[in-house]
Amino acid sequence: MKIAVVLDQYYTHDGGAFTFQGELLRALKLVAPESQHQFIVLSPTDLQIESVSNLSWQRYSKPGLTERLLRKLFRYVPSVESSLGWRSSLERQARGAGAEIAWFLSPRISALQMPFVPLVLDLQHRLQPQFPEVSAGGEWQTRERHYKRGLPQARFIVAGTQAGRDEIVRFYNVAPEKIALLPHPTPLAALESLVHDDGQVLADFGLEPGYLLYPAQLWVHKNHANLLLALAELKKAGLTLQLVLTGADFGARRSIQKLIKLHGLEKQVKFLDYVSRADLYALYRNALALTYMSFFGPENLPPLEAFALGCPVIAARVSGAEEQLSAAAVLVNPTDPVEIANAVQTLHSDESQRKRLVAAGHERAKAWTTRDFVRGALRIFDDIERAGT
Repeated sequence: MKIAVVLDQYYTHDGGAFTFQGELLRALKLVAPESQHQFIVLSPTDLQIESVSNLSWQRYSKPGLTERLLRKLFRYVPSVESSLGWRSSLERQARGAGAEIAWFLSPRISALQMPFVPLVLDLQHRLQPQFPEVSAGGEWQTRERHYKRGLPQARFIVAGTQAGRDEIVRFYNVAPEKIALLPHPTPLAALESLVHDDGQVLADFGLEPGYLLYPAQLWVHKNHANLLLALAELKKAGLTLQLVLTGADFGARRSIQKLIKLHGLEKQVKFLDYVSRADLYALYRNALALTYMSFFGPENLPPLEAFALGCPVIAARVSGAEEQLSAAAVLVNPTDPVEIANAVQTLHSDESQRKRLVAAGHERAKAWTTRDFVRGALRIFDDIERAGT
Protein backbone atom coordinates (compact mmCIF):
# COMPACT_ATOMS: atom_id res chain seq x y z
CA MET A 1 0.00 0.00 0.00
CA LYS A 2 1.27 3.48 -0.82
CA ILE A 3 0.94 5.95 2.07
CA ALA A 4 1.06 9.74 1.77
CA VAL A 5 2.77 11.03 4.93
CA VAL A 6 1.52 14.60 5.42
CA LEU A 7 3.68 17.14 7.24
CA ASP A 8 2.60 20.55 8.47
CA GLN A 9 4.67 23.73 8.40
CA TYR A 10 6.40 24.18 11.73
CA TYR A 11 9.42 26.32 12.55
CA THR A 12 12.16 25.85 15.14
CA HIS A 13 10.56 28.46 17.42
CA ASP A 14 7.37 26.33 17.50
CA GLY A 15 9.19 24.21 20.05
CA GLY A 16 7.63 20.85 20.83
CA ALA A 17 5.46 20.72 17.70
CA PHE A 18 8.52 21.20 15.48
CA THR A 19 10.55 18.62 17.43
CA PHE A 20 7.75 16.04 17.54
CA GLN A 21 7.03 16.08 13.81
CA GLY A 22 10.72 16.11 12.91
CA GLU A 23 11.50 13.20 15.21
CA LEU A 24 8.64 11.12 13.80
CA LEU A 25 9.90 11.77 10.28
CA ARG A 26 13.41 10.75 11.32
CA ALA A 27 12.07 7.54 12.88
CA LEU A 28 10.01 6.78 9.78
CA LYS A 29 13.12 6.96 7.65
CA LEU A 30 14.83 4.47 9.98
CA VAL A 31 11.86 2.09 10.17
CA ALA A 32 10.52 2.32 6.59
CA PRO A 33 12.87 -0.36 5.20
CA GLU A 34 11.26 -2.86 7.60
CA SER A 35 7.87 -2.30 5.96
CA GLN A 36 6.32 -3.57 2.73
CA HIS A 37 4.47 -0.26 2.31
CA GLN A 38 5.60 2.58 0.07
CA PHE A 39 5.81 6.08 1.55
CA ILE A 40 5.59 9.45 -0.16
CA VAL A 41 6.24 12.31 2.27
CA LEU A 42 4.35 15.49 1.36
CA SER A 43 5.99 18.52 2.90
CA PRO A 44 5.27 22.27 2.65
CA THR A 45 9.03 22.94 2.93
CA ASP A 46 12.15 21.42 1.43
CA LEU A 47 13.34 18.33 3.30
CA GLN A 48 16.97 17.55 3.96
CA ILE A 49 16.48 13.80 3.74
CA GLU A 50 17.70 11.25 1.27
CA SER A 51 15.17 8.90 -0.26
CA VAL A 52 15.37 5.23 0.68
CA SER A 53 14.06 2.30 -1.34
CA ASN A 54 10.43 2.72 -0.24
CA LEU A 55 10.40 6.35 0.93
CA SER A 56 10.53 9.54 -1.12
CA TRP A 57 9.21 13.04 -0.75
CA GLN A 58 7.51 15.83 -2.66
CA ARG A 59 6.89 19.44 -1.79
CA TYR A 60 3.28 20.60 -1.78
CA SER A 61 1.97 24.14 -1.89
CA LYS A 62 -0.31 25.67 0.68
CA PRO A 63 -3.88 26.31 -0.58
CA GLY A 64 -4.22 29.29 -2.88
CA LEU A 65 -6.81 32.06 -2.69
CA THR A 66 -9.45 30.17 -4.71
CA GLU A 67 -9.19 27.10 -2.52
CA ARG A 68 -9.33 29.16 0.67
CA LEU A 69 -12.48 30.91 -0.56
CA LEU A 70 -14.06 27.58 -1.49
CA ARG A 71 -13.30 26.21 1.95
CA LYS A 72 -15.12 29.14 3.52
CA LEU A 73 -18.11 28.44 1.29
CA PHE A 74 -18.07 24.73 2.16
CA ARG A 75 -17.95 25.63 5.84
CA TYR A 76 -21.41 27.15 5.60
CA VAL A 77 -22.82 25.00 2.78
CA PRO A 78 -21.15 21.57 3.09
CA SER A 79 -23.58 20.00 0.63
CA VAL A 80 -21.98 22.02 -2.19
CA GLU A 81 -18.61 20.35 -1.57
CA SER A 82 -20.05 16.84 -1.73
CA SER A 83 -22.18 17.61 -4.80
CA LEU A 84 -19.15 19.00 -6.65
CA GLY A 85 -16.94 16.08 -5.61
CA TRP A 86 -14.32 18.71 -4.77
CA ARG A 87 -10.90 17.67 -3.54
CA SER A 88 -8.24 19.80 -1.89
CA SER A 89 -4.90 20.47 -3.59
CA LEU A 90 -3.26 18.29 -0.94
CA GLU A 91 -5.52 15.35 -1.77
CA ARG A 92 -5.07 15.84 -5.50
CA GLN A 93 -1.32 15.72 -5.08
CA ALA A 94 -1.50 12.65 -2.82
CA ARG A 95 -3.70 10.84 -5.32
CA GLY A 96 -1.48 11.97 -8.17
CA ALA A 97 1.49 10.37 -6.41
CA GLY A 98 -0.43 7.11 -6.27
CA ALA A 99 -1.21 7.19 -2.56
CA GLU A 100 -4.09 5.06 -1.32
CA ILE A 101 -4.25 6.53 2.17
CA ALA A 102 -2.94 9.65 3.97
CA TRP A 103 -1.25 9.74 7.37
CA PHE A 104 -0.99 13.07 9.22
CA LEU A 105 2.16 13.45 11.34
CA SER A 106 0.80 16.54 13.07
CA PRO A 107 -2.49 17.23 14.88
CA ARG A 108 -3.49 19.80 12.25
CA ILE A 109 -5.73 17.61 10.16
CA SER A 110 -7.92 18.13 7.13
CA ALA A 111 -10.84 15.93 6.13
CA LEU A 112 -10.12 14.21 2.84
CA GLN A 113 -12.25 12.26 0.40
CA MET A 114 -9.59 9.53 0.36
CA PRO A 115 -8.93 7.32 3.43
CA PHE A 116 -6.79 9.05 6.05
CA VAL A 117 -5.39 8.50 9.55
CA PRO A 118 -5.14 11.59 11.79
CA LEU A 119 -3.28 12.14 15.04
CA VAL A 120 -5.13 13.71 18.00
CA LEU A 121 -2.93 15.10 20.78
CA ASP A 122 -5.61 17.00 22.69
CA LEU A 123 -9.13 18.41 22.52
CA GLN A 124 -8.51 21.31 24.86
CA HIS A 125 -10.77 23.66 22.91
CA ARG A 126 -13.63 21.45 24.14
CA LEU A 127 -12.26 20.83 27.63
CA GLN A 128 -10.92 24.29 28.53
CA PRO A 129 -12.33 26.88 26.09
CA GLN A 130 -11.72 29.65 28.65
CA PHE A 131 -8.15 29.92 27.40
CA PRO A 132 -7.89 32.39 24.50
CA GLU A 133 -5.28 30.34 22.65
CA VAL A 134 -7.91 27.70 21.87
CA SER A 135 -10.93 29.98 21.50
CA ALA A 136 -10.11 33.56 20.47
CA GLY A 137 -10.03 34.86 16.92
CA GLY A 138 -12.04 31.97 15.52
CA GLU A 139 -9.59 29.33 16.82
CA TRP A 140 -12.34 27.37 18.58
CA GLN A 141 -14.46 27.26 15.42
CA THR A 142 -11.47 26.27 13.27
CA ARG A 143 -10.49 23.39 15.53
CA GLU A 144 -14.05 22.22 15.96
CA ARG A 145 -14.72 22.29 12.23
CA HIS A 146 -11.69 20.15 11.47
CA TYR A 147 -12.35 17.61 14.22
CA LYS A 148 -16.12 17.44 13.85
CA ARG A 149 -15.82 16.69 10.17
CA GLY A 150 -12.52 14.86 10.07
CA LEU A 151 -12.64 12.42 12.98
CA PRO A 152 -15.88 10.63 12.06
CA GLN A 153 -14.64 10.31 8.45
CA ALA A 154 -11.17 9.02 9.35
CA ARG A 155 -10.25 5.46 8.49
CA PHE A 156 -8.51 5.19 11.85
CA ILE A 157 -7.45 7.67 14.56
CA VAL A 158 -4.29 7.71 16.67
CA ALA A 159 -4.53 8.89 20.30
CA GLY A 160 -1.91 8.76 23.03
CA THR A 161 -3.87 7.74 26.10
CA GLN A 162 -7.08 6.08 27.15
CA ALA A 163 -8.16 9.48 28.47
CA GLY A 164 -7.63 10.93 25.01
CA ARG A 165 -9.55 8.08 23.40
CA ASP A 166 -12.46 8.61 25.80
CA GLU A 167 -12.59 12.32 24.91
CA ILE A 168 -12.75 11.57 21.17
CA VAL A 169 -15.60 9.14 21.77
CA ARG A 170 -17.39 11.58 24.06
CA PHE A 171 -17.16 14.68 21.88
CA TYR A 172 -17.36 13.22 18.38
CA ASN A 173 -19.24 9.95 18.80
CA VAL A 174 -16.45 7.89 17.26
CA ALA A 175 -16.46 4.13 17.89
CA PRO A 176 -13.69 3.25 20.41
CA GLU A 177 -12.41 0.41 18.23
CA LYS A 178 -11.62 2.97 15.54
CA ILE A 179 -9.08 4.66 17.82
CA ALA A 180 -5.59 3.18 18.26
CA LEU A 181 -3.49 4.02 21.33
CA LEU A 182 0.10 4.96 20.58
CA PRO A 183 1.67 6.72 23.60
CA HIS A 184 3.54 9.97 23.14
CA PRO A 185 7.09 8.84 22.29
CA THR A 186 10.48 9.89 23.60
CA PRO A 187 12.57 11.59 20.89
CA LEU A 188 15.58 9.56 19.87
CA ALA A 189 17.60 12.78 19.84
CA ALA A 190 17.15 13.14 23.61
CA LEU A 191 18.08 9.52 24.30
CA GLU A 192 21.14 9.77 22.08
CA SER A 193 22.25 13.21 23.28
CA LEU A 194 25.91 13.41 24.26
CA VAL A 195 27.39 15.81 26.78
CA HIS A 196 29.71 18.16 24.95
CA ASP A 197 30.32 21.23 27.07
CA ASP A 198 27.44 21.84 29.44
CA GLY A 199 29.66 24.08 31.54
CA GLN A 200 30.14 26.47 28.66
CA VAL A 201 26.39 26.51 27.92
CA LEU A 202 25.62 27.38 31.54
CA ALA A 203 28.34 30.03 31.57
CA ASP A 204 26.94 31.60 28.40
CA PHE A 205 23.53 31.86 30.06
CA GLY A 206 24.93 32.98 33.43
CA LEU A 207 23.61 29.91 35.27
CA GLU A 208 24.75 27.52 37.97
CA PRO A 209 23.38 23.95 38.22
CA GLY A 210 20.35 23.40 40.44
CA TYR A 211 17.75 25.74 38.92
CA LEU A 212 14.14 24.94 38.05
CA LEU A 213 13.45 24.65 34.33
CA TYR A 214 10.24 25.31 32.43
CA PRO A 215 10.62 25.14 28.63
CA ALA A 216 7.26 26.33 27.30
CA GLN A 217 5.91 29.01 25.02
CA LEU A 218 4.48 31.90 27.00
CA TRP A 219 0.80 31.06 26.65
CA VAL A 220 -1.71 31.60 29.46
CA HIS A 221 -2.51 27.89 29.66
CA LYS A 222 1.13 27.07 30.40
CA ASN A 223 0.37 28.29 33.92
CA HIS A 224 3.58 30.17 34.66
CA ALA A 225 1.57 32.15 37.21
CA ASN A 226 1.11 29.36 39.74
CA LEU A 227 4.71 28.27 39.30
CA LEU A 228 5.84 31.80 40.14
CA LEU A 229 3.57 31.82 43.21
CA ALA A 230 5.20 28.54 44.25
CA LEU A 231 8.62 30.17 43.83
CA ALA A 232 7.44 32.99 46.11
CA GLU A 233 6.26 30.41 48.69
CA LEU A 234 9.68 28.78 48.64
CA LYS A 235 11.36 32.16 49.08
CA LYS A 236 9.21 32.88 52.14
CA ALA A 237 10.24 29.47 53.55
CA GLY A 238 13.93 30.35 53.10
CA LEU A 239 14.66 28.47 49.86
CA THR A 240 15.74 30.76 47.03
CA LEU A 241 15.92 29.00 43.68
CA GLN A 242 16.37 30.27 40.17
CA LEU A 243 13.70 29.56 37.56
CA VAL A 244 14.74 29.36 33.92
CA LEU A 245 12.04 29.99 31.31
CA THR A 246 12.53 29.26 27.62
CA GLY A 247 10.08 29.83 24.80
CA ALA A 248 8.62 32.61 22.69
CA ASP A 249 6.02 35.06 23.98
CA PHE A 250 2.44 34.37 22.86
CA GLY A 251 0.78 37.02 24.97
CA ALA A 252 1.52 36.02 28.56
CA ARG A 253 4.93 37.61 29.16
CA ARG A 254 3.61 40.96 30.38
CA SER A 255 1.41 39.39 33.05
CA ILE A 256 4.28 37.06 34.04
CA GLN A 257 6.62 40.00 34.47
CA LYS A 258 4.05 41.85 36.59
CA LEU A 259 3.77 38.85 38.88
CA ILE A 260 7.55 38.58 39.12
CA LYS A 261 7.78 42.22 40.17
CA LEU A 262 4.87 41.92 42.62
CA HIS A 263 6.62 39.12 44.53
CA GLY A 264 10.14 40.45 44.25
CA LEU A 265 11.41 37.58 42.10
CA GLU A 266 13.34 39.65 39.57
CA LYS A 267 16.70 38.12 40.52
CA GLN A 268 15.34 34.57 40.50
CA VAL A 269 13.68 34.36 37.08
CA LYS A 270 15.66 34.24 33.85
CA PHE A 271 14.01 34.46 30.42
CA LEU A 272 16.02 32.77 27.70
CA ASP A 273 13.42 32.94 24.93
CA TYR A 274 14.21 30.45 22.13
CA VAL A 275 17.25 28.22 22.68
CA SER A 276 18.74 25.58 20.40
CA ARG A 277 17.98 21.92 21.04
CA ALA A 278 21.59 21.27 22.10
CA ASP A 279 21.46 24.11 24.62
CA LEU A 280 18.04 22.98 25.87
CA TYR A 281 19.35 19.48 26.47
CA ALA A 282 22.23 20.94 28.50
CA LEU A 283 19.70 22.92 30.53
CA TYR A 284 17.75 19.74 31.29
CA ARG A 285 20.85 17.89 32.45
CA ASN A 286 21.80 20.56 34.97
CA ALA A 287 18.38 21.43 36.40
CA LEU A 288 17.15 20.49 39.85
CA ALA A 289 13.86 19.59 38.17
CA LEU A 290 11.59 20.24 35.23
CA THR A 291 8.52 22.01 36.60
CA TYR A 292 5.91 21.44 33.90
CA MET A 293 2.71 23.12 35.07
CA SER A 294 0.66 23.33 31.86
CA PHE A 295 -3.10 22.97 32.26
CA PHE A 296 -3.15 21.18 28.88
CA GLY A 297 -2.17 17.59 28.39
CA PRO A 298 -1.36 14.87 28.68
CA GLU A 299 0.48 14.73 25.35
CA ASN A 300 3.44 16.91 26.32
CA LEU A 301 7.00 16.44 25.06
CA PRO A 302 9.21 18.15 27.72
CA PRO A 303 8.63 15.55 30.49
CA LEU A 304 9.76 12.81 28.10
CA GLU A 305 12.85 14.79 27.10
CA ALA A 306 13.60 15.37 30.77
CA PHE A 307 13.26 11.65 31.52
CA ALA A 308 15.77 10.84 28.79
CA LEU A 309 18.26 13.45 29.98
CA GLY A 310 18.29 12.59 33.68
CA CYS A 311 16.19 15.51 34.87
CA PRO A 312 13.56 14.83 37.58
CA VAL A 313 10.04 15.87 36.63
CA ILE A 314 7.35 17.69 38.60
CA ALA A 315 4.28 17.86 36.39
CA ALA A 316 0.68 19.00 36.54
CA ARG A 317 -1.86 16.37 37.47
CA VAL A 318 -4.11 16.73 34.43
CA SER A 319 -6.31 14.21 32.65
CA GLY A 320 -4.19 11.29 31.47
CA ALA A 321 -0.97 12.43 33.21
CA GLU A 322 -0.75 9.34 35.40
CA GLU A 323 -1.19 7.21 32.29
CA GLN A 324 1.53 9.01 30.36
CA LEU A 325 4.10 9.65 33.08
CA SER A 326 3.29 6.81 35.57
CA ALA A 327 5.47 6.80 38.69
CA ALA A 328 8.37 8.51 36.95
CA ALA A 329 7.13 12.02 37.81
CA VAL A 330 5.81 13.85 40.86
CA LEU A 331 2.31 14.98 39.96
CA VAL A 332 0.81 18.05 41.62
CA ASN A 333 -2.35 20.12 41.51
CA PRO A 334 -1.43 22.87 39.02
CA THR A 335 -3.80 25.34 40.72
CA ASP A 336 -2.11 24.95 44.15
CA PRO A 337 1.17 26.90 44.52
CA VAL A 338 1.76 25.42 47.99
CA GLU A 339 1.59 21.85 46.67
CA ILE A 340 3.95 22.78 43.83
CA ALA A 341 6.35 24.40 46.31
CA ASN A 342 6.26 21.35 48.60
CA ALA A 343 7.18 19.06 45.70
CA VAL A 344 10.14 21.28 44.82
CA GLN A 345 11.21 21.42 48.46
CA THR A 346 11.15 17.62 48.71
CA LEU A 347 13.32 17.17 45.64
CA HIS A 348 15.74 19.81 46.87
CA SER A 349 16.18 18.17 50.28
CA ASP A 350 15.80 14.46 49.46
CA GLU A 351 18.58 13.21 47.20
CA SER A 352 17.28 9.62 47.33
CA GLN A 353 13.91 10.74 45.95
CA ARG A 354 15.66 12.66 43.21
CA LYS A 355 17.76 9.62 42.23
CA ARG A 356 14.66 7.42 42.22
CA LEU A 357 12.88 9.77 39.84
CA VAL A 358 15.90 9.99 37.54
CA ALA A 359 16.11 6.18 37.32
CA ALA A 360 12.36 5.74 36.82
CA GLY A 361 12.31 8.50 34.23
CA HIS A 362 15.10 6.95 32.22
CA GLU A 363 13.29 3.61 32.15
CA ARG A 364 10.09 5.32 31.01
CA ALA A 365 12.00 7.21 28.31
CA LYS A 366 13.54 4.03 26.88
CA ALA A 367 10.28 2.08 27.00
CA TRP A 368 8.59 3.87 24.09
CA THR A 369 10.48 5.92 21.53
CA THR A 370 9.60 7.55 18.22
CA ARG A 371 10.82 4.38 16.52
CA ASP A 372 8.30 2.34 18.55
CA PHE A 373 5.56 4.85 17.73
CA VAL A 374 6.19 4.56 13.98
CA ARG A 375 6.29 0.78 14.14
CA GLY A 376 2.94 0.87 15.95
CA ALA A 377 1.50 3.11 13.25
CA LEU A 378 2.75 0.78 10.53
CA ARG A 379 0.96 -2.13 12.21
CA ILE A 380 -2.22 -0.06 11.89
CA PHE A 381 -1.61 0.29 8.15
CA ASP A 382 -0.94 -3.45 7.91
CA ASP A 383 -4.35 -4.08 9.49
CA ILE A 384 -6.02 -1.57 7.18
CA GLU A 385 -4.48 -3.20 4.13
CA ARG A 386 -5.58 -6.68 5.24
CA ALA A 387 -9.11 -5.40 5.83
CA GLY A 388 -9.17 -3.53 2.51
CA THR A 389 -8.52 0.21 2.37
